[in-house]
Amino acid sequence: MKIAEAAGTRRTLGICFGTIAAGLAAAVIAAPVAVAAPDCSQGNIDATVATAQGQIQGYLATHPAGQKMLMTAAMQPRAQASATLQAYAQSNPQEYQEFTGIIAPLGTLQKQCGVQVIPPQYQWAFDQFVG
Repeated sequence: MKIAEAAGTRRTLGICFGTIAAGLAAAVIAAPVAVAAPDCSQGNIDATVATAQGQIQGYLATHPAGQKMLMTAAMQPRAQASATLQAYAQSNPQEYQEFTGIIAPLGTLQKQCGVQVIPPQYQWAFDQFVG
């Protein structure tokens, strides 16, 4: 009985590893195609923006100091706002990196699809975060 169970377990593991290997191979083959042809459909644009907005709202809800800084910067003249953003980024590098990671897909979407998803009046601040 134990020999049959061990053989069944090996067979199951073999199938699992085989499936994983096949999936990785398919991902490697498909990856260049995905990079070459971004999905610029309106549905994908809307979904990406909605996802980012939800993540931004959730992140800022759990990081009140970051939210306060962004609200303060939004009401300042551009040069002063830029200094506010830079100072916060330097004193909170982990938050800066996390927030940049959340908003980066919006920049990628704009570049790959030639669409404007960041309101023009905030593009300069976005550019400062994402670069």
